Amino acid sequence: MKIVSAIMQHETNTFSSLPTPYEAFAGATGLGEPPRGEAAIAAYGAIDCPFAAFLDLAKAEGAEVVVPIAAYAEPSGPVERAAFEAISEQICAAVAAGCDAVMLDLHGAMVCEHSDDGEGELLRRIRQIAPDLPVAVALDFHSHMTADMADNATVITGYRTYPHVDMYETGRRAGATLLRALRGEVRPRILWDALPMITHLLRQTPSAPPMAGIMAQAVEAEAQGAVLNASVFGGFPYADIPHVSLSAVLVADEHREAAARDLLDELLSAAWGERERFVFEAEPLARSIAHAKTLDGGPVVVADHGDNSGAGGSADDMSVIAEMLDQGLEDILAGPIWDPEAVAQLHAAGHGAEVTVTVGGKTATPDMGLKGRSLTLTGKVWGLSDGRFTITGPMMTGLAVDLGRTAVLESGPLQLIVSEQRCEPTDLGYLAHTGLVPTDKKYLVLKSRQHFRAGFEKIARHIVLAAGPGVCGSDYSQFPFRRLKRPIYPLDDFADHTATA
Repeated sequence: MKIVSAIMQHETNTFSSLPTPYEAFAGATGLGEPPRGEAAIAAYGAIDCPFAAFLDLAKAEGAEVVVPIAAYAEPSGPVERAAFEAISEQICAAVAAGCDAVMLDLHGAMVCEHSDDGEGELLRRIRQIAPDLPVAVALDFHSHMTADMADNATVITGYRTYPHVDMYETGRRAGATLLRALRGEVRPRILWDALPMITHLLRQTPSAPPMAGIMAQAVEAEAQGAVLNASVFGGFPYADIPHVSLSAVLVADEHREAAARDLLDELLSAAWGERERFVFEAEPLARSIAHAKTLDGGPVVVADHGDNSGAGGSADDMSVIAEMLDQGLEDILAGPIWDPEAVAQLHAAGHGAEVTVTVGGKTATPDMGLKGRSLTLTGKVWGLSDGRFTITGPMMTGLAVDLGRTAVLESGPLQLIVSEQRCEPTDLGYLAHTGLVPTDKKYLVLKSRQHFRAGFEKIARHIVLAAGPGVCGSDYSQFPFRRLKRPIYPLDDFADHTATA
């Protein structure tokens, strides 16, 4: 048996001004371009991700695995056409060379310069090459489901956690169903539907209401064998495309389709009934920081969720840090802030040097009227690093991260980590690789919305959500949506939850 397995992962924020060329799909590997073959297996084959599960399943079957590419890019603006074509051509060429099945680690929210549905377009091309080829797909919880995705796959499953700590398990679920189909044990049928809803990312997590009960029902149905696979997708709000939604996808054996359709309707009806609870109202930044100042003990994690690279932000706006300094907070560790120019200055100055450097604020978003906030700081170069470490926490466990060079600037009450690569700090290593000890600090300022909880919630005495400016804000009225399918909740208030699929 020969299996083609590949990664094509990008969560596209269509409002972001940051480009997404082919080279961006090297991810945090430090390789300069997306790895292929054995290099891809070395980078991603033993970490917490669907691709690793696919490899393990294939090995257990004694199958030959062909890995044409493992392409992951940090969330940013629309994927350049040339990048998508290069990635999809490599995957399609491997399929055209002949195989018995395909297992794909995709995202579900990729928007390209020429296509609103990167995953659907890839699957459509694969199906044109091999109309009857079994194809399993693992998707991120923040997917936008489309007809092209459902019509051109055999099995689809999605993450059930946020932070995403079940990525490997998602791949295992998708691949195991596909292998059962190859053995003739089941005949999978995909059923799906979607609601006209933009849910707030801070109200989506399946670990808490309103999503908790809905996801639990889906999980129980799969566990009891009512369906082969069950997934609920919260969707990704920062995409100005027609198919933004909350959706559910069931993979049913062909003789249980009717019961699966009933379950699908139940899941979506429950989500619509909870629609008001999927809305998050952010408080003013100054009020959040004033509250943080009153908290006893530490660390106090201050999550700057408006400028989060994990949702397409630049991770270089200094507004939250500036507000903390203005209000007189002490003992602050912040970062990593994305600023290659500042990193170069600090490395050139050398360890222990006294410097004055302007950090951050180098990214503007004209379509939203956003201009990045910088800070000019005077202090000492506390430490320099190559930015390399391995994640040990529960999300992306085992991933070898390369942030490029990093540096720590100590300026009064602030220790600031600056990096050459954008990142969302999901693991203590994003701070600790510099030699700093996060648990020793009163305040930790992280450019993150929810994923920081994977590594930092266990050490946090308190958590404060700080609505700094950026392309990941929770106030949807500031986003110039033009292409959404209307009406859509909560931008429009209406009672009928007619599905969008």
